[in-house]
Amino acid sequence: MPEAILQEVPLSPSPSSGNESSPEPSSSQNSIVLTNPPAASNLTNRIITRSQNNIFKPKKFFYASQHPLPENLEPSNVRQAMQHSHWRQAISEEFNALIKNGTRTLVPPPKHRNIVDCKWLFRIKHNPDGTIARHKARLVAKGFTQCPGVDFKETFAPVVRPQTIKIILTIALTKGWQMHQLGVNNAFLQGSLNEDVYMAQPPGLKDSHHPTYLCKLHKAIYGLRQAPRAWHNALKTFITSHGFTTSQSDPPLFIYASGTILAYFLVYVDDILLTGNDASFLHHFIQSLSDRFSLKHMGTPHYFLGIELIPLRTGLFLSQHRFIRDILEKFDMDAAKPTHTPLSTSTTLTLNDGTAAADSTLYRQIIGALQYLNLTRPDLSFAINKLSQFMHKPTSLHFQHLKRLLRYLKATLNFGILLRKSIALNLGSNVNIKLWTSPPPQIAHVLVADATGVLRQRPR
Repeated sequence: MPEAILQEVPLSPSPSSGNESSPEPSSSQNSIVLTNPPAASNLTNRIITRSQNNIFKPKKFFYASQHPLPENLEPSNVRQAMQHSHWRQAISEEFNALIKNGTRTLVPPPKHRNIVDCKWLFRIKHNPDGTIARHKARLVAKGFTQCPGVDFKETFAPVVRPQTIKIILTIALTKGWQMHQLGVNNAFLQGSLNEDVYMAQPPGLKDSHHPTYLCKLHKAIYGLRQAPRAWHNALKTFITSHGFTTSQSDPPLFIYASGTILAYFLVYVDDILLTGNDASFLHHFIQSLSDRFSLKHMGTPHYFLGIELIPLRTGLFLSQHRFIRDILEKFDMDAAKPTHTPLSTSTTLTLNDGTAAADSTLYRQIIGALQYLNLTRPDLSFAINKLSQFMHKPTSLHFQHLKRLLRYLKATLNFGILLRKSIALNLGSNVNIKLWTSPPPQIAHVLVADATGVLRQRPR
């Protein structure tokens, strides 16, 4: 069969068979015709594919097990982690810390004892600008396999309040005190256990001589239900032995007051904030603390508990823009259209609004993530409180308003709270009281608030 060639030829005034062309064009338009075409039936019925002309595109096969893990992803198991040098180094550091602290002892498997399983967790720690700070490997016990009354008893450990953090920062800012940010390496490994806990050997690091032995834990390990309480008790014992006292309003705050020296020690799990009016006392105390625990001194706080502390000439600016970005990316709202109000002013939210039910699990996850933003974003308090009232039975309308709140976060990404320096520290409050017009007969007096906010008694 002759080869079909595509080319441009001018149109002729008379019909053409396709093999001839007129030397003089009769129109300015061009057309595509076939030179030496095949029979009409073959041209219309037969389809020439690329493979018939030996044109092939290489096939690509994607097998996750055959490709190395990218550098910016976290491995899901120890087998993947062992393929990279930085993760092997992180595993080695964690395992050496367990050995150094005397966390466990290999013993033969006891009879009729509960065995707690364990696993490795891998996390990439980021700087405020999103760059990688370090790679962290953590051996975690599966606490859900523990038995109450056998492997653990008390589990409660206090957590500092967000208001306390802002108060301490304001006091240090106004007084011009030095602030030190400290971190405890492997904090939960410092607490001693009062119960007998047996754990399986770490995956990938089993003892070659005793592969069937178990780890009898002498100190707490991450994942155990009593680990936070054990670590807090160990730290509290050391702090109080150096003259600090526990705050009555917030137990994670420790106060040192002796003579003219005043210092505040604020702890949130393994993150510590220390400030005071005597630089020499702070230096000696940090040295004593580092002798007792494995400590890292990060200097002046710049990134504390996910909050970026930006020093300004007028004060200290607190921002959680990095945390907000993580929320938007996690719930696929980073490409949403921004809005400038957190809630709609024309719609009233009710429990039974007639719309379809929404995913309650996802709804609670978003609300839980937004709760932490109240520390630096008081403008979100009302919206979060209102939407939290429907967590048990959210509807599509509630979910729509929740997405609106996320869109508002995108528009106000760099918003925060500014702690200003003040001349004096004065405690003030605002009072808003609704009084009934006609008090009940049994009440002889009613309380009224004057212009200054002071409550006074007025006869009925």
